[in-house]
Amino acid sequence: MLFLTLKLWAQEKKSISYNLFRPVPKAELREMETERPDVTESPITLDAGHFQYESDLFRLEREPGENAQTNTYLFNQANLKLGLTRSTAIQLVVQSFVYQREKSVEDGTIERSHGFGDLTLRIKQNFLGNDKGNFAIAVIPYIKFPTSHVEEENRYEGGLIIPMSLKLPSEWNVGMQMEVDRLQDTEGAGLHTEILQSFTIGHSLMDHVTGIAETYYRYDLSHHHWGNFLNAALQVELAKDVKLDGGLNYGLQHDAMKSYFLGLSFRL
Repeated sequence: MLFLTLKLWAQEKKSISYNLFRPVPKAELREMETERPDVTESPITLDAGHFQYESDLFRLEREPGENAQTNTYLFNQANLKLGLTRSTAIQLVVQSFVYQREKSVEDGTIERSHGFGDLTLRIKQNFLGNDKGNFAIAVIPYIKFPTSHVEEENRYEGGLIIPMSLKLPSEWNVGMQMEVDRLQDTEGAGLHTEILQSFTIGHSLMDHVTGIAETYYRYDLSHHHWGNFLNAALQVELAKDVKLDGGLNYGLQHDAMKSYFLGLSFRL
């Protein structure tokens, strides 16, 4: 009789459908996963009914060009995440404040602009590995709204991201990503298609400290232009649901972007 009661209780617990209005109990939360600090996204979704904040507290992007050298300073570029169901989450990326400095190569004149940046809406849908197993995969369609006060000719952009992860022995974690983006041209109001593929690996260096190394490339299908990048970052777990990170994203070509960042993530 006791065995039957326990079996029925276990089945009832397993059948509970958590959602935005019926949050997953804190005792049953998955380990905290973040989209940062690398380019490769996590395929694991945020638990239903919970909120997570991930932000570039500060990011510097240096981008050389034929006509100008552009430095972009991002303050509190935040990814606001909300778990909708056991395998679906919605995300809103907000560029809270952007300061851009553009120096002309020809005559050295400097143009400055600043203000609110773009808004990007994303949906993450996990298909495998959210709760168990060593392999996970998800899809993340997104659309960027041209709300920036910094860019004069700004257009809608969008794309599809397919992140994957694999847990290996000895606490090694591998991530991969395929991505297709429809992006605005550097000059003019046209759009072009870019593809991205990445590979990242992470491992614990000491208690609560993880080292991450990543490589990825971007390919512009319209202009047949490659961009190759090497990234390195550290992520420190300050508390159970609080993480701090910092690192660099280094473009190998002379015209590729170099960026440096410090970030913070926490879950409620």
